[in-house]
Amino acid sequence: MQIKLVPGNSAGTVTTFYLSSQGPKHDEIDFEFLGNLSGDPYILHTNVFAQGLGNREQQFYLWFDPTLDFHTYSVLWTSNQIIFSVDGSPIRVFKNRETELGKVDSNYHYPKSQAMGVYSSLWNADDWATRGGLVKTDWTKAPFVASFRNFNAAATSSFDAAAEEEALESNQEQRLQWVRKNYMIYDYCGDTKRFPQGPPPECK
Repeated sequence: MQIKLVPGNSAGTVTTFYLSSQGPKHDEIDFEFLGNLSGDPYILHTNVFAQGLGNREQQFYLWFDPTLDFHTYSVLWTSNQIIFSVDGSPIRVFKNRETELGKVDSNYHYPKSQAMGVYSSLWNADDWATRGGLVKTDWTKAPFVASFRNFNAAATSSFDAAAEEEALESNQEQRLQWVRKNYMIYDYCGDTKRFPQGPPPECK
């Protein structure tokens, strides 16, 4: 999906592009763009839900102004892993460790058994989106407009067949590490206040 985000003062708004199934035990893969005050960077918020359980957030600044032009945000979802990419650069890899970790933590699941639809939205989330909710939406700046184009979905006849072709090439792995070193601003695996007893098992 190519997206051009809300320009100017977008504080309090969230622009989304995500995959989701339905029901209380839904699966979901999220791109969420948290609005900002003019001059401040957008935050790209990613999350993975499986069987209704999320709380696997990682957040990034972007290395460009996402309001000036369209940029491509993509998800590669297979039975082995989920790869989040921006303009072809991987920024996050979430691996399926269900066989290993299901024996350790019965709450750990990987989204693989439910079909998901593709959704996009632009909504008011000023109770949390910008600086933890300290900055509210300025409705005098409305309407808030994000633009979407060139959505493309490709599927294989076998979920497992796609997994065989998913390994990152060396330059992609280098790019992934560069993004995470320079632009990742939050990783739930390192949040000791949130997880005082130690990180979730998939982080180890």
